[in-house]
Parts: sequence; structure tokens; C-alpha cells
Amino acid sequence: VFGRDGLITAIETLWLYPEIAEGVLNYLAHHQALEDDPEIDAEPGKILHEKRRGEMANLGEIPFRRYYGTVDATPLFVILAGYFLERTGNKRFIERLWPAIERALRWIDEYGDMDGDVFIEYRSRAPRGLVNQGWKDSNDAIFHKDGVLALPPISLCEVQGYVYEAKIQGSKIAFILGYKDLSQRLINEAVILKKKFHQAFWSDEIKTFVLALDRDKRPCEVKSSNGGQCLFTGIATEEQARLIGKQLLEEEFFTGWGIRTIARGEKLYNPMSYHNGSIWPHDNALIAYGLSRYGLKEEVMEILKGLFDASIFMDLHRLPELFCGFERRRGEGPILYPVACNPQAWASASVFLLLQACLGLSIDALNNKVCFTYPSLPPFLQSVTIKNLKIGSVSLDIQIQRHDHDVGINILRRTGNIEVVVTK
Repeated sequence: VFGRDGLITAIETLWLYPEIAEGVLNYLAHHQALEDDPEIDAEPGKILHEKRRGEMANLGEIPFRRYYGTVDATPLFVILAGYFLERTGNKRFIERLWPAIERALRWIDEYGDMDGDVFIEYRSRAPRGLVNQGWKDSNDAIFHKDGVLALPPISLCEVQGYVYEAKIQGSKIAFILGYKDLSQRLINEAVILKKKFHQAFWSDEIKTFVLALDRDKRPCEVKSSNGGQCLFTGIATEEQARLIGKQLLEEEFFTGWGIRTIARGEKLYNPMSYHNGSIWPHDNALIAYGLSRYGLKEEVMEILKGLFDASIFMDLHRLPELFCGFERRRGEGPILYPVACNPQAWASASVFLLLQACLGLSIDALNNKVCFTYPSLPPFLQSVTIKNLKIGSVSLDIQIQRHDHDVGINILRRTGNIEVVVTK
């Protein structure tokens, strides 16, 4: 079990399969750390990174019997809880989950932010733990523009975005549950974080957010897909989003199959590297969803088309964990990464988030609404039919039809009362 992977998979599939999110939230709340244990990088309120049941884990030869060495699973846990409440309206479940949500929010402030600068950092305390504790957890994944590896404690750019969104979602949950003072405090903290984040992480030189800050708060001025993930959480400004979106679809990043983790030309770039030049479908899906938040639908459709075209060459047309970041060539397929996990949950689930990004689809069960905001479909996808979309006791069958300069939304079947809003 991986905490981060489960949470992102649940976010990717939430609009269609909210029961996945309920299971993930339940499991991770049950396995949330309650004590400080440096041997497994555990701290009170922290969400699980990895749980293994193999012989080496059971004998203590590796720390992963229950291991907490991840900086991003905890804010993602709060984000998913907020999204789940909006998607399902299941207030009773969130009330039961609230103690775990509250502990996670407390961890962000008391343990995640080690030096009180509002940014959360990571460093491994476990003797055999992970050196890097974001989603790019290879030893060489976080580096400066000269190729020198960053030293911990390290603050990753996308993780600050996760914390920003966690405070926004935590505020919404707290308000609905009646904790008005906490709700306002979280909103205030989110505003402060966003302001300080722009000051510390934005680089006019590389026209994106820096990859990270090292232990001396020195920025890692590296063009990375991490900057693109900042759009997913809404921490970027409109102008920053346009600059980042344009950059990510240029040749240094976009291969024709997808967006690389690191731009071509960076010191440690290698299209066959695990995290320094390869293409990860889940990473692309989160970026696409972020671009959609800012109305950048042409870029979204370009990403969807690239990954769809890549999938045609894959076994069972199923996207693997990652594949190599070589440029697309006429008549040739993408170069596979030999030991990529296939199947892998967050790669398979990326299809659903990519489609959601194109359609601008959001479901607000609390207000009995389904919304399509500037819906779009790429030329290769003329229509999509969604059957038995459930929102509480209501279910819908919806057909989305592409036209030359428009997309039509047709309700084929509706049981119960729910408002369908289309913004064009």
C-alpha cells in the first residue's frame, strides 16, 4: 500500500468512483501515525507512505512494514477529504473522519514546517529511510541548475501547493462541521502561504516555479513538471499559469507523447531516467487538470492526445507507470521504460482525470449540481457517453458530442432532481 499513490488515484477517479476515495481515506486514517518514531519517519498526524507485508519488512531488514517517509501524503489526505465531501455530500462520513483530518492539519503546522517559515520541508530521520520524500523520490531527483544535489531539509514547490489546497479544503470542511474560527484561521493561513510562496519560489529567469528550496533556502532553479503541478492546486496566478502552460507544451518539455518530468537541457536531464526526463501519466493528468482550472483547454487537449496516442502502442492500451522521454518520431511508438510497473493504479486512473479536465466537469452534491465549465473534446474524440453517474440518490446518463466549434451536452436519462450547468 502506498499512501500518496492511493490518494492521487482516488482524486483521479473521484468524479466517477467515489467509493475508491472512501476506502482510501478510511484505510489511511486507520494507519495514521499517532506517535513520534524516527526509525520509521513517523510523527503524530502524519499519513502513511508505504506498508509492506513481505519477509524483509516483517523481519525489520527494511523500514517499510509501516513507513511514513513522505511529505505530501498528509496534505493530500486533507485535500481528498474536502473533495470527497463536495462530490458525495456525505457529511456523516467526514464527521467520523474529522479527528484524523484535524491531526493531519496539526502535523502540517507543528512537524511539516520545521523552521516556522510557512513552507513544509522534509528530511529523513530513519537510518534506512528515503532521502527524497516527494513523489520524485530518487536520490538524484532534487538538484540545482549546476547538477549539485540539494541537501535537506528540502521544500518542494508542488508540496506547498498541496498545503495551500489542504488549508482551503480543511477550511471548507471545518465550516460545514461548525468549526467557524478554525475555518477562518485556515483561510488566513492559505492567503499568507500563497503570498510567501510567490516571493520565494517564482523565478523570472526560468519563467516557472523553482523545483525546490534547499536547506539554506537556496532555490533549485530547474525547469520541472513540479511547477506544472502547482496549477493543480490553484496556488499560481493567472499570468503564471499561462507562462507555465506555454512552457510545458514546448519541445523542451513536450515530446509529442507527454510532458517530461525535467526539461531537456537541464544538467541531470536523461530521457531514460526514472524521474529526470521520463514521462509519467499521473503527473501529466494532474498538470492537465491544473491547466483546466485556468481555462487553458488547448493545452489540456494536447496532453490528452499525446497520452492517448502513446496508449495505442501499449500492451492492452494501458498506460504504464512511466515511459521514456524521447521525442516522438513519425512511424515509431514511445520507448518503454523496462521496469515500469504495469498495471499501476495512478497511471491507469489518469485517463479519468484527463477526461474530467477536458470536460471541465465538477460535481457538487452539497448544492445538487453537476457543472461543465468550458467543455472541450479533441478532434479524435467525437463523443463521450457517461452512464449511471450517481450523485446521492440521483443518477444521470449524459452524452457529450463534439462539433466543429462547440461541444453539446445532452441528458439522456435523469432520475431525481439535480441541476446540470454548462458554461461556455
